Amino acid sequence: MRPSFCLSILLLFLTLGHAQDKPTIYIDIPTEQKPWNHIEWNESPEQFQFAIVTDRTGGRRPGVFETGIEKLNLLQPEFVMSVGDLIEGYTRDTVQLNAEWKEFQGFIKKLESPFFYVPGNHDITNEVMEQKWKELFGVSYYHFVYKDVLFLCLNSEDNLRGAGRGTIDDEQYEYIKKTLEENRDVKWTLVFLHQPLWIQEDTKRWKDVEKLLNERNHNVFAGHYHRYWKTQRNNGKYIALATTGGVSRLRGKAYGEFDHVVWATMTEKGPILANLFLDGIWDENVTTEELVDLVRNRPFPVRIPPIYLEEKQPKAIAATVKATNSTDTRMHVKLKGYANDVLFYEFEKDKFVVEPNDVTMFNLNIRNINNTMLDEFSTLNIEAEITYEFKDKPNVAFTSSLKFVPFHKKKIPSVSKIKLDGSLKEWDADWISVDHLEGSPFDYNGKEDCSIKFATAFDDENLYIAVDLIDDDFYVNEKASYWDQDALILGFDGRPVHLSAFNAGEGRGRDWVSYLRTFKPEKPVFREDRLPVKILAEQKKTDNGVQIEFAIPISYLDKMYGGPWSSLRFGIGYYDHDTQDENPTTHFWFPAWNGEEDIPGSGMLFKE
Repeated sequence: MRPSFCLSILLLFLTLGHAQDKPTIYIDIPTEQKPWNHIEWNESPEQFQFAIVTDRTGGRRPGVFETGIEKLNLLQPEFVMSVGDLIEGYTRDTVQLNAEWKEFQGFIKKLESPFFYVPGNHDITNEVMEQKWKELFGVSYYHFVYKDVLFLCLNSEDNLRGAGRGTIDDEQYEYIKKTLEENRDVKWTLVFLHQPLWIQEDTKRWKDVEKLLNERNHNVFAGHYHRYWKTQRNNGKYIALATTGGVSRLRGKAYGEFDHVVWATMTEKGPILANLFLDGIWDENVTTEELVDLVRNRPFPVRIPPIYLEEKQPKAIAATVKATNSTDTRMHVKLKGYANDVLFYEFEKDKFVVEPNDVTMFNLNIRNINNTMLDEFSTLNIEAEITYEFKDKPNVAFTSSLKFVPFHKKKIPSVSKIKLDGSLKEWDADWISVDHLEGSPFDYNGKEDCSIKFATAFDDENLYIAVDLIDDDFYVNEKASYWDQDALILGFDGRPVHLSAFNAGEGRGRDWVSYLRTFKPEKPVFREDRLPVKILAEQKKTDNGVQIEFAIPISYLDKMYGGPWSSLRFGIGYYDHDTQDENPTTHFWFPAWNGEEDIPGSGMLFKE
């Protein structure tokens, strides 16, 4: 038996080693049966693997991108691509720019693979930043060919128009056209840019670029919106990536919100993509259009509509839980409440099923066991878990935190006329303090450091907001971004209560107004020319701060309400940068609408 075994091993060597492009393997297995399915190796000279990182900034979370670099070093890709938003930017201050790029390049020095830069709106916002990019990297768009694959790295910021307004202009288009003509025979084309121009309007030549790509095998990768979704279009796969450290609510794959890097294996049939979560691995179908439509493009299906009470010390309150299933599949709901230090509450149901295209409503009963004043109620935190039940594929489950607190019904008084001059002497009103503090308490030294109160009134022409601001150290920097100096921010949502109450930050500039005002002598308001309504303002310096009056036209409120207005959701906050403090503090009336601590319905004001 021994000679025949040696002969079989020799034949195996010859079979595996007969061609230069086949690997040789030496296996000492004496049996006729073998512990493998086949030995057709998953290898070819043309196959390679690379990685893609996505948005680090736009509200960076320290440490996340650095963790991604560490994990890439474990994976050892041949090289790493990017899709922009590498620094926070949005400044003309070259000292700040140099510091931010130095920090980022410090991260890249630790990467053991080549790294290819692509600009985002946070990297190139103005002429100063554009010049800095060219000083560091030479060009803002370019290409290279690797193993018969064309990598086309584009600049969606070539008109410096900012977030949501990316472009490909004529000069860049001609470069793309020439590059594609010169590389018409490559087996695949991969395009990298920051803003997903295929969903934006007025992108100049982008649609023409898509026409050029239509007849070739291609994929397009972008970032910017901090949410992952894959779209089949234009004879290719167009994928917007999530984050590698940029701001995110991190609600999981159902929402396309997660930190990840993409692992791409280039094969003869195109790239195979694996989304490597920093805590797991998923393939490219982690969030498809079908799931986006099911989950992300609809409001969370369980809500507790806010209630507004005249009584300031209620003993018993009945709120309503409303679960809406607008799909064609059954929806299972589980509710879990967390203990509250002021209120006792219970659901009439905590586990139930909502049939397809149906609504379930029931009471949430609340008792004020300590006879606490309404304005001192603490927020109820309720976790809702939704599971959609499918027959032919896995169920889809996701959760959300529901926040609820009954509000006192605050009313806006009518006045005959307000003189807009920055003086508050004529204001005989109930002032409301802005007391919600975010930031390090060590950087806040009490009310003399910073305090804010406001009042409201209206007449036939305008809604008026009066702000009395105390600040012992106004910080103004003409070169810095609007967010890196003292600034007052106001939010106005004039839509009916059922819409404005659940405003989570979407539709800014269309459905509601975000107004940021600094104390710069020139152009104090951020992008004032893009606001949907003209807001008049006058301010007056005081011994320890400033007084400001604002006027918002009633005609705008009527338009947003869809008739004569009767309510307004209002938000106010102040960013306080003090020269002696390490970090700024932020003072809000209620938590920001687009933040995790937002309480639906907060800040509602009613016409008296």
